Amino acid sequence: MVRLAFAAFAAALVPLLPAKAGQLSKVWVANAGADGAGCGSLAAPCRTLQQAHDNVAGGGEVGVLTPGEYGRAGPISLLISKSIGITNNGAGEASLASQNTGIEIVAGAGDVISLRGLVVDGQGGGGGGIFLARASAVHIQRCIVRNFEGLGGAFAIGVTAEATLQLFVSDTLIYNNGNTAQSGGVWLSPGNANVVLDHVHLENNVRGLWVTGLNAGGAPGGRVVLRNSVVAGNAGNGILAETNADGAPVLIAVEDSVIVNNGGDGIRADGPGATILLDDNTVARNAAGISAANRGQLISYGNNRINNNLGSDGAPTGRLGPL
Repeated sequence: MVRLAFAAFAAALVPLLPAKAGQLSKVWVANAGADGAGCGSLAAPCRTLQQAHDNVAGGGEVGVLTPGEYGRAGPISLLISKSIGITNNGAGEASLASQNTGIEIVAGAGDVISLRGLVVDGQGGGGGGIFLARASAVHIQRCIVRNFEGLGGAFAIGVTAEATLQLFVSDTLIYNNGNTAQSGGVWLSPGNANVVLDHVHLENNVRGLWVTGLNAGGAPGGRVVLRNSVVAGNAGNGILAETNADGAPVLIAVEDSVIVNNGGDGIRADGPGATILLDDNTVARNAAGISAANRGQLISYGNNRINNNLGSDGAPTGRLGPL
């Protein structure tokens, strides 16, 4: 898949980013800045987030001073290979426009990355908005990821964890992504990842949230919590957990969320080891409500509102009561 090719390309680039003596712990970017080995102070900010990343010390911070486009030309607008915090705290739109990949994260096993207040835009092309291959934890807050519709199966956020990885996404809008049946908003592949999506809107993508453990051998699998969120208007399934007999287990907990107006099933668990927990959700006006196939499990806490879907509302495969 296109994201794997970009991951391999990014991993090959990491050794080319040597540490520099005397790096700053805080670096700034501005629309009128200029890239260079010494840029990053308030008086001489960098022009692109990539140059700021390269100039800041590991564990340091990059701040945005003015609105602007902060991507670089090439297959990856921003390649992150170390602990870093990138923050736009109200300067205006700070964007990364890319016809390929917006942000690629191939950091170290102990590295923590935070992204706040960014707009990642595929401009109708692009293979992926934010792609995660390696890090300890990634925090994405108050971001917009949109318009990744390139050939080969594009996603707004894609996770193929090579080792244990935690992803936290909050107050983020993800819309208009994907171009084939197996593409769309958030995609978590076989691997070892814990993901929390809180106050996230997955709207007008192909698929909304897709967590797959297909043919993963002994991989630990993906575990996702989606809460206080909206999954609406996607062309295919709103939420899909999918695995098979040779796959990794998949677990999605959906809580206090609205799943409406999706062109496929609102929520679907497909395959042995695919389990979705449902707690206090509204599922309505989808092509079908909830469904389970091939020994997939839909476990309800008995407080969901699943009705008024265009096809079958469906029924859970099991129920749990309050402890």
